[in-house]
Amino acid sequence: MAANYGWGRRIAYQAAALLAAVALGWFLARNTAANLEASRIASGFGFLAREAGFEIGESAFLRYSASDTYLDALAVGLANTLAVSLIGIALATVLGAAIGLGRLSRNFLLRSLGAAYVEFLRNVPLLVQLFFWYAVIAEGLPHPREALEPLPGVFLSNRGIFFPTFSSSPALEGFNFAGGAALTPEFAALLIGLATYTAAFIAEIVRAGVLAIERGQWEAAYAIGLTRRQALAHVALPQALRVIVPPATSQFLNLTKNSSLAVAIGYPDLVSVANTTINQTGQAIEGIAIIMAVYLTISLSISALMNWYNARVMRR
Repeated sequence: MAANYGWGRRIAYQAAALLAAVALGWFLARNTAANLEASRIASGFGFLAREAGFEIGESAFLRYSASDTYLDALAVGLANTLAVSLIGIALATVLGAAIGLGRLSRNFLLRSLGAAYVEFLRNVPLLVQLFFWYAVIAEGLPHPREALEPLPGVFLSNRGIFFPTFSSSPALEGFNFAGGAALTPEFAALLIGLATYTAAFIAEIVRAGVLAIERGQWEAAYAIGLTRRQALAHVALPQALRVIVPPATSQFLNLTKNSSLAVAIGYPDLVSVANTTINQTGQAIEGIAIIMAVYLTISLSISALMNWYNARVMRR
């Protein structure tokens, strides 16, 4: 009898909480609609089909002009966000793994440099780092006519980073380079800032994962004649992935969400394009809702992919 009473009380509490949440949502929606109507502000997503009327500085994959719709403009912003996020995740993973393993090296200088990198990058705000990298590229590098060439065909200037492709190489024409591929100062600063900052956290995750391997595993690897490098590659790292993957997933999500700081240095990501759209249409609720929905979808997609990979690692 007492158990049934307790069960019924829990159901009643949950039903009451649900009704309160529904009532609050209804009140907010009704109040918002009334205020929009009183202010003569249109609601709905019909504005997405209207002509945008503004240019976008760069587009990762899609062609765009001011005569295209707001939906096309937001698609360009999304493509730019995905481009910097996916490339940034790849670079941060490689750099973070290298630094994390370097911190485990027997070489004192390598360990010290890795520790200094991690402590410095993790304790300086990301926004400050983005400003720094943008200043280095846009103001610290020379003009195209005096561009640095660290590698054959690769040029560094305040107009961006230019490098050759399979079909063409960059060449100076007038006041800028033509041909090849290029990273604008805004894209390069955002990419470098996100990758180096996130790599500092991934480095600690990798180091912790390797240190979590029992000493007996290392001794067994040495007993069968493996060198330290072979033991790390074939024994320690495969087992450490079980520890590394879950927190690394969180860092991938953080990098993707941190890409929204692009608006601070003028890179036209989704948030930047959406802000312009909101300023022109006045439909802030819809614009913010689009931003939230897109980032939620991206985050859930990354989580699903990494959870699938983690399940494979755990089975092995």
